[in-house]
This record gives sequence, structure tokens and C-alpha cells, in this order.
Amino acid sequence: MTASAPLRIGLVGAGMISGYHLTAWRRCPGAEVVAIADPSEAAARGRAGEFAVAQVFADADAMMDAVRPDAVDIAAPMEFHAGICRAAADRGIAIMCQKPLCPTLGEARALVAEIGGRVPFAVHENWRFRPPYRAIRRWLDDGRIGRVRAFTMEVMTGGLIPDLPGQPPPALRRQPFMAGMPRFTVLEGMIHQIDTLRFLLDGLSVAGARLARLSDRVVGEDTAMILFESPAGAIGTLSHSLAVPGAAPRSSDTLTLIGERGTIGFRDWVLSCSDGGPAETWEREAAYQASFDAVMAQFAGWLRGGPAFETTAAENLATLALVDDVYRLAGWPSEG
Repeated sequence: MTASAPLRIGLVGAGMISGYHLTAWRRCPGAEVVAIADPSEAAARGRAGEFAVAQVFADADAMMDAVRPDAVDIAAPMEFHAGICRAAADRGIAIMCQKPLCPTLGEARALVAEIGGRVPFAVHENWRFRPPYRAIRRWLDDGRIGRVRAFTMEVMTGGLIPDLPGQPPPALRRQPFMAGMPRFTVLEGMIHQIDTLRFLLDGLSVAGARLARLSDRVVGEDTAMILFESPAGAIGTLSHSLAVPGAAPRSSDTLTLIGERGTIGFRDWVLSCSDGGPAETWEREAAYQASFDAVMAQFAGWLRGGPAFETTAAENLATLALVDDVYRLAGWPSEG
């Protein structure tokens, strides 16, 4: 494709998250979603009507053969990622795939090795693109608190606490597939925060982990406590639970970074620094959508010859390796 040619995108998956993808592509100059593929015709046609997408297909292969897009944006369930990625690579189509890339680290490594450099291959890991975390990285690069020596990150929600009689709890109404995941909170949810901490603090490794299942609504872990350390000497914790009575049903990160000469804090979408500089505040949904917008913009720029995308599939293997270490150190069942 040339730098001036419109970028033609085929979206695979018309579920809950696809609305954020489609909004981001609509805001990306010079890019257009030309087709949506989903086994649910009603879901695909609903999204197509909402976002004025011209064509709908029942499966990704049919869409890629008929439309020949420049890139596929894969927002399908995780178990289908590898097959769709292979099909796209075999057709010379660039790939953006939602996280997690594969159910296991071994599968992801094999997929990345197989596709190699045949096509641009990226993982949609949007959390690190959230505006507050981009601001924190700038503050760290500017030396506002010096070298980070310790940190804590916490995400406590009531997503698995029933709130409506006869209905699934809010997290499972939003994403029902999570109920059956044998590896749940770390692989599906905390992978976002793990990748963000990698982005903020280079070279993290997992020093210890404990996992628990507090809710009988899921088969996998819903609560986790992780201990990290970095080559620079920082130590920190990441804790998450979806089964907290009285907590809000949607997650909101709380982060504290303790440096040599100051502290950065992020709580309730307010970012502050102990050096006395002005605080910055974001609205939750706007910041969430902004992270998708930034992902699509950077991916489109890469395809047009710009700088490499941050979380290429090969780069994202480091995040999946940390996820795998959490399960291993916690003694959770084998990835099988």
C-alpha cells in the first residue's frame, strides 16, 4: 500500500469490544472498515448498520477472500486467534489481534515463529495507551520522582457479585465467555496491568504469586496477588479481585510509584505527583476510548511506513511470559 492510499480494514468479531474498535477506526484518518465477519449475522449486521460498514460475512476466511483488506483487526474470542492470524498471514494481510494472543505461551511462541516477518503482526494491548499511563511514562522519563524504588497497583471490583435477581453478575453480563475460562483473571484481565507495568518499569520479573477463586460463578481464578522486581532494584505488587462485596462492578486502577525523591499517585482517574505540579484528571469512558484510538492510529502509521508498532506480536511475548510465570509460581494447573 502507498502512504496516500486509504487503509482498508476487515474487522473479525462483532461482540461487546468491537464498538470501541469501530469507533477508533472511524476516528483514524485515511482508514476505513470495509467489512465485518462474525458467525452471528445479527451481531455483524447490527455493528455494520451502526458504523456504516458496507459488507458482512459469516466467517473470516470468506471475508478475506472476497474483500482482500490491507489488514484484519481481530476482536474474536481468544481460541480463534491463532487460526485467523495464520489465515491472514497466508494471504499477505497485516494483522492486529486482540490480547491475549493465544491461550498459552507455547502456542503464542509457535504462532509468532511461524508467521515471522511475512506480514506486520501486532497485538492490541490498549491499556498502556491510556492517557494517564502515557503521562506517567513522560513524568518518569522527565525524572520527576527519580528512580522508582517501590510500587503498588490494585484493581478491586464487585464484577462477580450478583446484583440483579436471576441474572448473571455484571462482569458476566458484559462478557459471558469469562465464566468458563480455566485461566481467568490473570490471562484475561490482569494481563492489561502486567503489560502496563512493563511499559512503565523496564525489565520486570515475577518474584512470587498467589491465586484464588472466591466466586462459584467462574471456573478459573478471580483473585490474584503478584510480587514483582526489576533489574534496577524496584519491588512492587499487583493485586486484583473481581469478588469484592460492596465494590463497583467495573475496575478502576489505583497505582502508586515511590521514587528516590517523590511519589506519583493515580486514583479515581486523578494523576498527581508529590513535587507539587498540577494534577491531571480524566473521564473514564473518554480515556478508555482514547486508548483504542491511539492503538489504531499507531498501527495505521506503521502500515504506512512509520515507526514500528509498540506491541508487536514478538514484543508481546514478554508480557505473556510474565503471565505464564504467575501461574507457574502460584502452582496453578498446567497450561496443558
